[in-house]
Amino acid sequence: MTKRVAFLGTGIMGAPMAANLIDAGFTVAVWNRTAAKTEPLAAKGARVAADPAVCVEEADYILSILDNGPVVRAVFFESGAHERMMPGSIFIDMASIPPGMAREHAARLAERDVFHLDAPVSGGSKGAAEGSLAIMAGGVRPAFDRATADGVWQPMGRASWMGEAGSGQIAKLANQIMVACNIASVAQGLLFAKLGGAEPAQIPPALAGGHADSRVLQEHGLRMIARDFRPGAPIRNFVKDLDTVLATAGEIGLPQLPVVQQVRDIFKALADQGLERFDHSAFLLHLEQLNAPARLGDGPDTPPD
Repeated sequence: MTKRVAFLGTGIMGAPMAANLIDAGFTVAVWNRTAAKTEPLAAKGARVAADPAVCVEEADYILSILDNGPVVRAVFFESGAHERMMPGSIFIDMASIPPGMAREHAARLAERDVFHLDAPVSGGSKGAAEGSLAIMAGGVRPAFDRATADGVWQPMGRASWMGEAGSGQIAKLANQIMVACNIASVAQGLLFAKLGGAEPAQIPPALAGGHADSRVLQEHGLRMIARDFRPGAPIRNFVKDLDTVLATAGEIGLPQLPVVQQVRDIFKALADQGLERFDHSAFLLHLEQLNAPARLGDGPDTPPD
């Protein structure tokens, strides 16, 4: 029997993820606050719902990737959508939200006999389009295993079970720590290479397979060289995640993360300059401001659409 999926949030990440589920043969209903963003999915056969509560009705799986925790709470709980979920269904929240909020949502849904998996992702819009996202899932193991058996994860990427409710969010925050520090180091290394006389475009292939290699270098490094700052992951969301990292670190007895704090402050300064929609590879712009007239790449900047 074809499984029915409700997908809420069809923006930069959600639209290609939902499209991949449709292509994999799932029956998909979609909702988005800006209805026009659902039109390409409707053309692929998705049912467009007027509101979240209608979207989740009769769905075996409810997936969402929304901006932040308060939006998740508003869309699923304040709207009453959680009351329309079928008993035994599985809610897979792929937004990046605080771990404590994920545990709270899991407890509220358990009262209605609905399973909850917090399953944030890494890989950006490119990974969403390719179906190659890293998916970090927390929650009851049988729900994760059922989603695996039903083939829900595979069209979107590679899923790993991280532990009980909230642990998917913890894993995502660990990911964001590593990504933040890596983006900062890649930007500094590439600008250093350019000013020192090495060809920046040769750095990613030259370092491939070495200890300095990373997906950040191979993807975001090329974005920096091309000066393409259209968002795969916008700065505003990255600041939100790093704020959650620092708050959670304090809660678990890790109050000092000095490098993360400094990188977060730089991203916040860029957001305050009006660059909140730029991709987080725009960390490069901060370095160039500090070291003017140093500049990486000869072409003009490509800002968000």
